[in-house]
Amino acid sequence: MRAFRLWPRSLAGRTALVLLLALTLAQGAGLLIHALDRVDLQRFAQSREIAGRAFGLWRLVLTSPPERREAAVAEADLPQGLSASLDDEPLVRPGMPPPPVEAMRLFRLEGLASGGPPRMRAREARVAGLGGPFEFAMSLRLPDGQADAHWLNLKVRLPPPRPWHSETFLLAFLVMTATTAGVTLWAVRRLTRPARDLAQAAERLGRDVNAPPLPEDGPAEVATAARAFNTMAGRIRRFVGDRTQMLAAIGHDLRTPITRLRLRAEFMEDEEQRRRMLADLDEMEAMIAATLAFARDEAAAEPAVPLDLAALCRTVLDEAADARGPEAAERVSYDGPERLVVAQARPVALKRAVANLVNNALNYGGTARLRLQPPDGQGRPLRLVVEDDGPGIPPAELEAVFQPFRRLEGSRNRETGGVGLGLPIARNILRAHGGDVVLRNLAGGGLVAEATLPA
Repeated sequence: MRAFRLWPRSLAGRTALVLLLALTLAQGAGLLIHALDRVDLQRFAQSREIAGRAFGLWRLVLTSPPERREAAVAEADLPQGLSASLDDEPLVRPGMPPPPVEAMRLFRLEGLASGGPPRMRAREARVAGLGGPFEFAMSLRLPDGQADAHWLNLKVRLPPPRPWHSETFLLAFLVMTATTAGVTLWAVRRLTRPARDLAQAAERLGRDVNAPPLPEDGPAEVATAARAFNTMAGRIRRFVGDRTQMLAAIGHDLRTPITRLRLRAEFMEDEEQRRRMLADLDEMEAMIAATLAFARDEAAAEPAVPLDLAALCRTVLDEAADARGPEAAERVSYDGPERLVVAQARPVALKRAVANLVNNALNYGGTARLRLQPPDGQGRPLRLVVEDDGPGIPPAELEAVFQPFRRLEGSRNRETGGVGLGLPIARNILRAHGGDVVLRNLAGGGLVAEATLPA
């Protein structure tokens, strides 16, 4: 599970991680190959140097006077890993293990006794292993009549390899890796930026149908995707415009017969029938006005400006209390900061959304307790909560009431003046601001409308 949590969620993060892992593996493999090659080269160079010095020492012993041979061996400048002595007895004795195959192949020990000119050949050559893969002893017998000490004993122990002998190699490797990783991250971010721009454009289109189009440039695939997105956005705008125009025409056409009916109702002699007819006509006009406002999506046309949301909430509560008389002031309350400014908001539209939530609470719950909570800085957005003391809503209907013209019998009915568009309008406005609103019932009774907004 921990490894799964470390897997990035974004396309750029996953692509960069895969490329960096591949780069690390490739660099590690290259480093290993380089180290192995360097070890082989070091061993080859060491073997050639040791072999050359050993032959030079053998030649020095043969050409030196007998009384100077031991001193010549003692004073010889031998490389690391080679030691020599002139003795009466051979170092290599019967029963010792044979030399390792690696040393045989590296030093070419097979032709040791028969190599070189005849006058330089040893009368007898013995080789035995000393335990390690590149450790062996060699005893060379001098020609007859040369001296009492007639064995040159050599010990060869190759020093351990140093694959990172160069002081600047590791630094150069780190600089190369960091440069490649930086270029990889830059390239991934640049290549995945069109996908990020497309996602942001889709989100803007969900908030504002009149959002500016995407630039149709870049690689062929990106330009094709941007062109298809702009075509889709244009069709959506035309659909919304056609729908709004159609509803506006219907509303305009309906107002004419409603006005005629209102005039005719004024001439009715039956007072009760005239009152009922005028009430029905008022309700029809209210429904038409609400329907047109819902379809027109006025929130998208209003410019967004910085807004003090705390002041707006207090204003909505004061206006709602004033509209219901002096006794309503005790049924509304505000809990939140004195000032809370949001960067971008549409004041008229957002006020309408908050007013719809507050009026719903007062109409159907009798009270409206508005609580404003600023963002906590840990990812939780700004929250606006409206609570009431009403009967609540059946759990199965908590989401259904956001459908246009959806009214619940009993606590949500037409007698209170609603037409079933208050909550849908509020949700549309809040979603256009990048937030949302949900409903839930309180445990002890009552309903909570919780709205979220980006800070």
